[in-house]
Amino acid sequence: MLTTEHRQIIKSTVPLLESGGEALTRHFYAILLGENPQLRPYFNQANQHSGEQPRALANGVLMYARRIDQLDQLAELVTLIGNKHVSLQIQPEHYPIVGACLLRAIGEVLGPDIATDAVIEAWAAAYQQLAGILMDTEANLYQVAADRPGGWRGARRFTVIDKVIESDEITSFYFAPSDGAPIMAHASGQFIGLRLEVDGVDQRRNYSLSAAANDNHYRISVKRVAGGAVSGHLHAHVQVGDEVELFPPSGHFALKPAERPLVLISGGVGITPTLAMLQSALPSGRPIHFIHAARNAGVHAFREWIDTAAREHPHLQRFYCYEDEANAEMADAVGYIDRSLLEQWMPQTRDVDVYFLGPKPFMRAVKRHLRSMGVPEPQCHYEFFGPASALG
Repeated sequence: MLTTEHRQIIKSTVPLLESGGEALTRHFYAILLGENPQLRPYFNQANQHSGEQPRALANGVLMYARRIDQLDQLAELVTLIGNKHVSLQIQPEHYPIVGACLLRAIGEVLGPDIATDAVIEAWAAAYQQLAGILMDTEANLYQVAADRPGGWRGARRFTVIDKVIESDEITSFYFAPSDGAPIMAHASGQFIGLRLEVDGVDQRRNYSLSAAANDNHYRISVKRVAGGAVSGHLHAHVQVGDEVELFPPSGHFALKPAERPLVLISGGVGITPTLAMLQSALPSGRPIHFIHAARNAGVHAFREWIDTAAREHPHLQRFYCYEDEANAEMADAVGYIDRSLLEQWMPQTRDVDVYFLGPKPFMRAVKRHLRSMGVPEPQCHYEFFGPASALG
């Protein structure tokens, strides 16, 4: 049980987490994955090597410590983490392993003078509380997915029924259930977990579903990442007729029903969930402004489909910005999306719903521009590919 004394101790460690949280989480992951190889499939090693995952965890631990007295303020973060855990099939038995490694890392990084018995006891109680919150959240998500029409729990085998090259970097994969049974409908913007064997190694990833829900298949559209074990394997080796294992769709970044004008802003492969949102929203008749940034025409996926949709639906306006000057005549602007472009391309009213996704610098800039333009923050929605981090 987390006592008042425990809370005070946790809050007293905030300055240490602010200055040394990443060093702590790096050491934690070294212990966790070095001594528990069975957990490696749950973690993208590219995010480990880049430091993205340790930074994300350090940010999460810091947020928890700062809000130890107001845990209701962490509801959105808990939902985000819970959905990502469910998409990879994190289980209750994993939490004690993680907790033991975290407490050990605290002791070894901070040293006995700082990580006293009282500090370790306080963090043990805090971790138990947080783990309980996450396990309850995840248990509910697992049950909801299992109970829905066409839903399931755990891995389910799907067959690749089509593979389509969308650009120089992005390829789409269509999956139909191998058992021929119904599949659960997903909300536009959600992702799906995928498990496959790459060079004899179990790998798990989650990818946004790039098409709206239908009765018989799912679609993901994957960017080939340099050095990416799973994306490279999908592009080079997974073919029509092959089978993969999928976990049920999850994620709280999803299009919400509304009548306000809808603005969809994406950069690069961040276009994938906004495609599903666009497809879902088109029949509503609400004004839609689709804004996409790409390096050039060669890597711009789904342009023909979006252009056709814009010709057939007068309430849809689309705008493209290319970073490179090559094929500049095919774009509405060249360079980077800034506030002036957003003011030109978005509706005059600021009472809009905005969904945006892309590389972190892109998202950070878009969030800053939307705030300065007066778009209400509760009407701005975003999610990260990869570990959750703060945009500031």
